[in-house]
Amino acid sequence: MEKMFLLKTEIHQFATVQEFFESQKLTKSDLIITNRFMAEGKLKGHVQNASLIFQEEYGSGEPTDEMVMSIKKDMPNDIQRIFAVGGGTVIDIAKFLVLESDGSIDEMIMKEKEYHKARELIVLPTTCGTGSEVTNVAIAELISRKTKKGLADDALYPDKAVLIPELVESLPYKFFATSSIDALVHAVESYLSPKASEYSKMFSCKAISMILKGYQTVIREGKDHWNQLADQFLMASNFAGIAFGNAGCAAVHAMSYPLGGTYHIPHGEANQLMFEAVLRMYERKDPHGRLDDLKEVLANELQVEKETSLNALYHLMDQILVRKPLCTYGIRKEELPVFTESVIEGQQRLLNNNYVELSYEEMMQIYTSVYDK
Repeated sequence: MEKMFLLKTEIHQFATVQEFFESQKLTKSDLIITNRFMAEGKLKGHVQNASLIFQEEYGSGEPTDEMVMSIKKDMPNDIQRIFAVGGGTVIDIAKFLVLESDGSIDEMIMKEKEYHKARELIVLPTTCGTGSEVTNVAIAELISRKTKKGLADDALYPDKAVLIPELVESLPYKFFATSSIDALVHAVESYLSPKASEYSKMFSCKAISMILKGYQTVIREGKDHWNQLADQFLMASNFAGIAFGNAGCAAVHAMSYPLGGTYHIPHGEANQLMFEAVLRMYERKDPHGRLDDLKEVLANELQVEKETSLNALYHLMDQILVRKPLCTYGIRKEELPVFTESVIEGQQRLLNNNYVELSYEEMMQIYTSVYDK
């Protein structure tokens, strides 16, 4: 018997931050993990009864195992509920903090130490990309290993996801672009995954449709227009999260992790750097199957011929966020084999979801193709 679909997280929607927190009756046994600008902005006056931790006081950028362990050390005792109000970094940290273990984050991710869920987790996303509010995966950069790696466990499913467009609409354009591209990659990779079911594909397709319609509006109306579509992008990100939470992400994410882990390229940006090259390799190896189905979905959404639909998608994404070759980030060509080896060694959880199997040589070709164009 094969599992087709699972959604363990309750999903709630509120019109305002005030309305949500008035319903929660916060106490000191509640911990809010967020950023200071959020606490002094959208959350001001609503969270004064809870304990607060500001993520950026423990380091910049995406989560590292050392960052999480430092926060864990400073977390007050007897916390019963954790509210994660932020983007992917804040949410991933909160997921690790609901677990109890006598091991480090590295040891937990590498399955060297046991752990169990000890607290309730409520997630309020402030970007339109992560989808992490409905998934059982938390990602951290493992400093000693110079890569990013995920822990996938049902204990990491948030108990509640709370969608409040008000939290998203003031995002700067660059953060909107990178996070929404991340959501689009989630939707496409989960659609192509061999683990996809009719249920997960339904969420993938809806996310793809909403994001592409939104992108076309942003391009037509101007970049300043995106936040008028905040509710649409937030919901699309959630749908994509549901899809990849069931069917998984694959080589695009796997191959982007060394870029984020070694050069701290923002996650959505790193995904876009790899996206076209991975799909072109897929198309070269097997242009039929589910990739052919995806072309049909894209052709209908973008109003183009099926044969040109992937190219139309790449062009649309590049209009939202301009891609740069890997060499412009300071990456050296001799590092590409090291990246490839680390992906094969450390990202099998993701590579198992590939549309077609990719060899070492093929992954090297993908990295090389985006190195200095």
